[in-house]
Amino acid sequence: MNILSPSILAADFSRLGEQIKEVEHAGAKYLHIDVMDGVFVPDISFGMPVISSIRKCTDIVFDVHLMIDRPERYIKEFADCGANLINFHLEATEDAVGAIQRIRFLGRRVGITISPETPAKAVEPYLKLVDMVLVMTVKPGFGGQKLIPECLDKVREVRAMVLEKGLRTDIEVDGGIRVDNVELALEAGANVIVAGSAVFKNRISDNVRSFLEKMR
Repeated sequence: MNILSPSILAADFSRLGEQIKEVEHAGAKYLHIDVMDGVFVPDISFGMPVISSIRKCTDIVFDVHLMIDRPERYIKEFADCGANLINFHLEATEDAVGAIQRIRFLGRRVGITISPETPAKAVEPYLKLVDMVLVMTVKPGFGGQKLIPECLDKVREVRAMVLEKGLRTDIEVDGGIRVDNVELALEAGANVIVAGSAVFKNRISDNVRSFLEKMR
């Protein structure tokens, strides 16, 4: 199943609850929540208090993308504040298996992310342990970038590994995805699509519906 995961990094935070309701009512099944620490990536976004606050206004799946150094330090806190799926960067930890096990122990779904410079092969040892692989299609830490086409080749590689192993792992893409290029990501093998500015601009409901129409 193809799933749209709008990224609140591009939302209007003065109307955040209202805009989350709008994407949910328009048919989005996930909400992508980018957590940045100013260490693993240069920017700082938001953390547990914001997630706890918006958890009160929606039942949508929280797809929490941890762009933070040593994410295993905070897994329980993100689980406690409402994350349904916790996605961490392979490059950010020296104990990926431990992080995966911690997320599983807390009853949350697990995602593992690779940045543009990391080869697809790096995720192969973890494919049987995770629910999702997120392939970044831009450099992590900045919104509004253009999709790096070469990253779609990595999506193809990950999808081929998943099929070869007989798994049902979701493959998510994040970065530079718009209505006019989402088909490229789907054709490469992605089935979970993150879109930020392409959703949270004028006419949010129309934007979500346009994505969902293409994704069907």
